Amino acid sequence: MSDPTLLESINSPADLRRLDRALLPQLAAEVRQCVLRTVAKTGGHLSASLGAVEIAVALHYVFDTPEDRIVWDVGHQSYAHKILTGRRERMAGLRQLDGISGFPKRGESEYDTFGTGHSSTSISAALGMALAARQQGSARRCIAVIGDGAMTGGMAFEALNNAGMERDARLLVVLNDNDMSISPPVGALNRHLAQLMSGRFYAAAKSVSVAVRENVPPPLAELARRLGQGAKGMVTPSTLFENFGFHYIGPIDGHDLDALIPTLENIRSLMAQQSGPQFLHIVTRKGKGYAPAEDDPTSYHGTGAFRLQTQTHSELAPDEVETPPEKSEPAAAPITPAAPKAPTFTDVFGQWLCDMAEKDERLVGITPAMREGSGLVEFHKRFPKRYYDVGIAEQHAVTFAAGLACEGLKPVVAIYSTFMQRAYDQLVHDVALQGLPIVFAVDRAGLVGADGATHAGNYDVAYARCVPGISIACPADARECRQLLSTAWEQNHPVIVRYPRGSSAGELPLPTLDALPYGRGEVRREGKRIAILAFGTLLHDAQPAAQHLDATLVNMRWVKPLDVELLRQIAEAHECLVTLEEAAIMGGAGSAVCEALNAMHITRPVLQLGLPDKFIEQGDPATLRAMQGLDAAGIEAAIRARFCDGQA
Repeated sequence: MSDPTLLESINSPADLRRLDRALLPQLAAEVRQCVLRTVAKTGGHLSASLGAVEIAVALHYVFDTPEDRIVWDVGHQSYAHKILTGRRERMAGLRQLDGISGFPKRGESEYDTFGTGHSSTSISAALGMALAARQQGSARRCIAVIGDGAMTGGMAFEALNNAGMERDARLLVVLNDNDMSISPPVGALNRHLAQLMSGRFYAAAKSVSVAVRENVPPPLAELARRLGQGAKGMVTPSTLFENFGFHYIGPIDGHDLDALIPTLENIRSLMAQQSGPQFLHIVTRKGKGYAPAEDDPTSYHGTGAFRLQTQTHSELAPDEVETPPEKSEPAAAPITPAAPKAPTFTDVFGQWLCDMAEKDERLVGITPAMREGSGLVEFHKRFPKRYYDVGIAEQHAVTFAAGLACEGLKPVVAIYSTFMQRAYDQLVHDVALQGLPIVFAVDRAGLVGADGATHAGNYDVAYARCVPGISIACPADARECRQLLSTAWEQNHPVIVRYPRGSSAGELPLPTLDALPYGRGEVRREGKRIAILAFGTLLHDAQPAAQHLDATLVNMRWVKPLDVELLRQIAEAHECLVTLEEAAIMGGAGSAVCEALNAMHITRPVLQLGLPDKFIEQGDPATLRAMQGLDAAGIEAAIRARFCDGQA
């Protein structure tokens, strides 16, 4: 085992650059252990960061960071970078409330040169930095590390197209090719690279070189060996990237520091000579160093805390590996069967999708590289010819769905709220303007927890509500989620059904595909004076407040179309109204209520409770909601303070 004090001596990349190069493999092993121990305790993005350890070590060793800029794309491969840039001691708080972010964040460190919570942005950002340096007369170098499927995003190719025209830009693009994104890789580019590297020509050339080396004198054998290595260069995707105007190098082993560092040093010299944009293709293994993550990188892409497996990880010291607890004798007392676990909203959607596909062969399911996260695994298995994973390409996903809808199919786009932002123009121009009947199953609506502000689904109500022709449903629980998906399916225009991560309080889903009335809410509790209008799952948090205040509680269900007749009845029968939503207050459901009251010439005081006009960082979702006053106690306190003069 390596000396455990080596990493402890590294508090900045300057310390790293003072190390003897021979010690770098030892340091990389310790960094990998630190990543693994951290994520086992806090949860996080494990596989991608394990695979990027050596490239983080090599980049900070060769380049003069932070003067030289590194942009990590996607950001969840940057844990080793965080450890090497002075945040080793803070890793215990990774993705925790008041801890460090799971993604690069400019406000956290000068080494985090660009915030990258979404994918395919690094080349654009690094090119901007490189051209700013040129304009400022600076010789700084700018590096974009793009990987984990981000090259499937169209924005990356837009940036490559632009960068290739800037012949004097000190820009390096490092493609961290781990043959994975979040879900298994898809698309022609990935297939092209794989075919080139495993094609018959390369295999045949390599076989010939081996055969020759076995039957010739040593000098000729060495020539044959080089011929075998050169065969790879004849079939690699150099032409593709050189046609964009880049000088292509690779592919090389991204875990071999003896290959990485000299290559990067040569590239650094080329950048100093302003030899144009450089492209380094490295090949790594996602989950490197932890066998379960290597064998199943998708499951270990983003994980909760877990127990490390002794027998499958060779790089951890014995005293650093958590072993399973010893089994105890069974208790003599009878065991009470556990209550059935409530399904998550994602589970409910996945089951509904399969059931509706069984009933209606027009249904097709679309995901932008989130098969597991969005609940499409079973659908993919049962209906493979009606399943489309388009890669990390949200814009394409939406317009692709529009094309399917034009020809009479019924697309269901399973997409996270935070990622639907990336396809806003397509939502407006290609779907809504043409009135196409597409169901958007918008997962992770509201606060998502440990992934923080970059992944929070706070804005979909506000940005979609203003678009003509789009409807927005907010189920209060799992049962309503299934029913409202069926309601959305019945419509002949685009409908968004938004739901949060995790399971819910309330009713379990029914096995039928029955729909709820379109655009209609319901009164859950009759009260006096105060009416609480709840949109979505916060309905259940509002129930105690309604009881204590003897308030009416309304399950509105639809932000758009708003149930204006129900709203009129409630407003006329009550002195004051409260709107409640796990979405941005500005432009949200509460704003819709105020607009409707104004249109009906009804004047009532309205308290709007929701997410404030600020970015909310990572933490446990329940804690974050409580901090925003959106738990049961906070809702009641806010209503009392506004409408009861603060008295109990």
